[in-house]
Amino acid sequence: MRHHKNYDDIIHLPHHVSKVHPKMSTSDRAAQFSPFAALTGHQESIQETARLTEQKLELDDNQKTIIRQHLNDINDHIKLKPKVSIVYFQEDGKKSGGSYIELIDHIIKLDDYQQYLILQSGQKIMFKNIYSIDIL
Repeated sequence: MRHHKNYDDIIHLPHHVSKVHPKMSTSDRAAQFSPFAALTGHQESIQETARLTEQKLELDDNQKTIIRQHLNDINDHIKLKPKVSIVYFQEDGKKSGGSYIELIDHIIKLDDYQQYLILQSGQKIMFKNIYSIDIL
């Protein structure tokens, strides 16, 4: 590699180290250039687009009747905080569709008027989103 003649007088001098300013860490040096990242958020956007959601399944009358019977049984024993296995649909907050969640918990409240139940964990599930429920 040839050096331009104008730098011949300084090219071989030792690197200057300040006695006044502390050496900046590599991460701090890199951070000073982060505002210039042209595609900030681009990777997150790609991941969000690729994330799959499911469509909510429509229950037939037989499935609805079974769920209603289970909810009635639960309501009859609500003071015992019945333990259930439940599968329900949770809507996605960012895109259409959602996902089915399966969990086991105790029911502490069942509101037949407003059509929801509350689990011991504090989670509220609307009756219309229940896909299946079984008393354990």
